[in-house]
Amino acid sequence: MDTLFFGIVIFLIVLAVFDLVVGVSNDAVNFLNSAIGAKVARFRTIVLIAAIGVFAGAAMSNGMMDVARHGIMTPEYFSFYDVMCVFLAVMVTDVILLDVFNTLGMPTSTTVSMVFELLGGAFAIALIQIIGGATDADGVALTLGDLLNTEKALSVILGIFLSVGIAFAFGTLVQWIARIIFTFTYRPSPFAPSRKGREIVSFVKQTLFGGICFTSIIWFLLINGLKGSSLMTSDLKLWINENTWMVLGITFCAAFLVSALLYLLPRPSREGARGEGLPVLKFVVLLGTFALAMAFAGNDLVNFVGVPLTGLDAYNDYMANGQGDASAFMMKSLMDTAHTPVIYLILAGVVMVLSLVFSKKAQNVVKTSVDLARQDEGDEMFGSSGIARILVRTSQRIANAVSGIVPKNMSRWIDSRFNSYAAFLEKDAAFDHIRASVNLVLAGLLVAFGTSMKLPLSTTYVTFMVAMGTSLADRAWSRESAVFRITGVLSVIGGWFITAGVAFIMCYLITNVLFYGSFIAMGIAIIVAIFLLVRSNVIYKKRGGKRKQKEEKREMADDIFRSIIRSSDKKKCYEYLCEHMELTTDEELRSAIEHYETLTTAFFHEDYRTLKKMTTLLEDERKEIKRLRRKQVIALRRVDPMVSVEKGTWYFLVNSSLSQIVYCLKRMAEPCREHVGNNFHPVPEPYVRQFMSYRDEVIHVFRQALTSQNVEDVRNDAASIQAALSDYRKSIIQDLQTKQLNIESMTVFLSLVQESQELLSGLRHTIRGEVKFKEN
Repeated sequence: MDTLFFGIVIFLIVLAVFDLVVGVSNDAVNFLNSAIGAKVARFRTIVLIAAIGVFAGAAMSNGMMDVARHGIMTPEYFSFYDVMCVFLAVMVTDVILLDVFNTLGMPTSTTVSMVFELLGGAFAIALIQIIGGATDADGVALTLGDLLNTEKALSVILGIFLSVGIAFAFGTLVQWIARIIFTFTYRPSPFAPSRKGREIVSFVKQTLFGGICFTSIIWFLLINGLKGSSLMTSDLKLWINENTWMVLGITFCAAFLVSALLYLLPRPSREGARGEGLPVLKFVVLLGTFALAMAFAGNDLVNFVGVPLTGLDAYNDYMANGQGDASAFMMKSLMDTAHTPVIYLILAGVVMVLSLVFSKKAQNVVKTSVDLARQDEGDEMFGSSGIARILVRTSQRIANAVSGIVPKNMSRWIDSRFNSYAAFLEKDAAFDHIRASVNLVLAGLLVAFGTSMKLPLSTTYVTFMVAMGTSLADRAWSRESAVFRITGVLSVIGGWFITAGVAFIMCYLITNVLFYGSFIAMGIAIIVAIFLLVRSNVIYKKRGGKRKQKEEKREMADDIFRSIIRSSDKKKCYEYLCEHMELTTDEELRSAIEHYETLTTAFFHEDYRTLKKMTTLLEDERKEIKRLRRKQVIALRRVDPMVSVEKGTWYFLVNSSLSQIVYCLKRMAEPCREHVGNNFHPVPEPYVRQFMSYRDEVIHVFRQALTSQNVEDVRNDAASIQAALSDYRKSIIQDLQTKQLNIESMTVFLSLVQESQELLSGLRHTIRGEVKFKEN
């Protein structure tokens, strides 16, 4: 039995490594968003600074997740067997949850899932004990309040709600004030171009702002980043608390002087002449990135190791004092604060740093948050939702009412401060240094304030919601993009709260199964967890080839689109747009013919699973074309107006034709899926053979359209196949009247033939529109 428990502990530690990797990919990248979005340095430089912060935070943290020891449950009333059931259920639930959410493509929070899994598992054991009539040492019956730390659990839930609302509200307010002061045309250094007489004003603004920012970040490091460090002794904490204003005053004076020196210090150019200055805000953003990374590793991400290492501590205590009775030995030792060996902290830091540096998923998560916060128009990753539309309309009415009260002169002056068309942005940046600084400084201050007030504000929630609030204040959410960005924010927030509920319920159920199923259930749970991990990796590798090819194509198209947005040369924009249209149209046609071939083969082989999958894929394809249309309309605005009017008709013909092709495939897929799903009679073999020959010709002409330079030949071939299919359709109708055929199967078959004609019609219009659009 002891060996089995040891195996469970080893399994928990292995899963901890997995959780650390996933945790970095999902959560830790939030502190990279501001630096990457403002392009304050090269990507590898930003990641290196964050990696140093992550490693320092992990290595200097003195304790693991005390929530796992006694934050949620009261371990003195839990036996060793009880806590092992809870910890194993937590880790298995975490694997299942991440697998399900990743499969569905829904956002999740690993920190929230861990806390609510602990709550669900502890709640399950508490109910079992209450039903079993458990009592304390004095024989008094235990209640839920005795077995669970309800006050702590409620504070965690309260912290989630507070961190979302407060961070968004403060982000909006502070950024609005910062923009009123600085506008979008602030000067990053005294050597940047400026009107005469504004140097002193700019100097005062930036050095004061830099001093406040540096002071805030250093205070955040003292309060939050080093709170669990062995360097922060109780005497030092007491001295800081007693001399808070003196520490802040000295820090501000020093920070003000440093900001002034950075602002005035010239950076030599390559030719040796006096070059541009050193922007103060770049250093603010980089220091803020380091501070948030350090606090995150020390206080959030290291939590993933808390459950396994608490399990290891419990196992060591049981082996030393348990005398072989796992169900009777109570875990009083877990009431003490954890004292984790430094080697574990260093190893955790190494895993997190490697994950941060090499994780592709981490970069994708950064892209999602940066895209939702960027200043300009661009590709909207999310669609619109009913709630988002209601919020936008309500906000618009409130804004109109407020603007009616505000004097017109003041309104015009405020509008002049938000002159985003003249914004000072780094190349390819999503927003400027002012907003990046506010993001980091405000996030740090809110987390530090929450820590001092003993409110468990989540670093992940705070950084994301502050970024959304600052982008709203900067008027980055225009009427054309607001509904999409609000949908994106609601999707992310919804994912967090769904995670909490699902984690609690699932862990509650799994804990019950493990408790009553004993070692057999534990073994099955471990096997299921391993199977899900292996399956996820196998599926990813299987899809890797095609997915990688598609991702590369999409990446190329996105690069071209970004070039259109950045370029001020209207002729160049038109050339880029032609290139973008050719690339995306070819990809959509290639996908369409693949779907057509797969769909028809699956129908005739009665493969219901593939048909069901095709229905989902085609819906995704429809959304992709809609997203593509939105992007190219934005791109058309960057082209010369006369060219845009002349070519707009052909652009819309291409897009409408691509939409028609997808709708044709959807109209094929749905009746085919229903027919096969209901186990109706298949199409007679002679008709299948004849149709397959036509189908191969359709596929051939589509592939010809992707490679041939002679457009008219392709259109003529498509027209001749259309005519042949039309004759074939008439013959099928004739057969239905003269022969004994199954009406259901032949009706679906007739639909396939008719929609195949429409596919060719859509192809002919697409290639015609594309040629006309690119004609000079």
